[in-house]
Amino acid sequence: MHFFLWNLSCLEILITSSVLPKVIASFLMGDRSISYLACITQCYFYFLLGCSEFVLLAIISYDRYVAICNPLRYSMVMNAQLCFQLVVGSWATGFLATIIPTTLVITLPFCNDNQIDHFFCDGLALVKLSCVDTSFVELLSFMTSSAILLGSLILTVVSYAYIVATIFKITSHSGRNKAFSTCSSHFIIITMGYGSCIFMYVRPSGSDISLNKLVALLNTVVTPLMSPFIFSMRNQQMKDSLRAALKRSMNFSRKHINFLMGFVRGKEREFKHEQ
Repeated sequence: MHFFLWNLSCLEILITSSVLPKVIASFLMGDRSISYLACITQCYFYFLLGCSEFVLLAIISYDRYVAICNPLRYSMVMNAQLCFQLVVGSWATGFLATIIPTTLVITLPFCNDNQIDHFFCDGLALVKLSCVDTSFVELLSFMTSSAILLGSLILTVVSYAYIVATIFKITSHSGRNKAFSTCSSHFIIITMGYGSCIFMYVRPSGSDISLNKLVALLNTVVTPLMSPFIFSMRNQQMKDSLRAALKRSMNFSRKHINFLMGFVRGKEREFKHEQ
């Protein structure tokens, strides 16, 4: 489980790093231009990493299925070799699913209008700049996105169906809560990830791109930012550290407020004494 979470964290860091540095630099320096090669590279790695992440989320759901439904066989089934092969397979799936659509986009001729209606080089926004009919490229991108998203989603839903059925068979209330807490963080992440990406990419080509920008912002910034906190909430040490940090912050704020109030009262006394 921890090996998969480590890889998931790396993927989310890379996804964010493929988009945000350029966005921040454009915002600070006012230069919103990007070279053609950099744009294609950003588009390719964004979708490669995104596809790999969704395959990995499906693998994590299978890992949770084995851990909850077959706990005695977990160490034998999910051995180190299989975990490594599954992670490599997720990266390979992302590469194979992205290379053909990206190659087709590279071969497209583009018009003089080179302004992308997005805050990064999204594939759909890039295709709309072409001077020729792009229906085949859009259809292929739609089929690829549907296969990756819906295929991994089906595996995730099936795994969780078995997990929920197994959890309800547990007679112990504490055991049932422990099993639910094991899957809750992963379930929140897949809900956020699948919901936003299915909304953006598994829709007709005439969809509103301006609305996609808001959803893409959620997918590239909010979800990776919240993931460490969501997964860490299961850790008791993390909870204790967070409570301690909040307590220290409140104590510091209280002392700071008391100091300011004492300073103001002292100034008021000096002012009255002078009068």
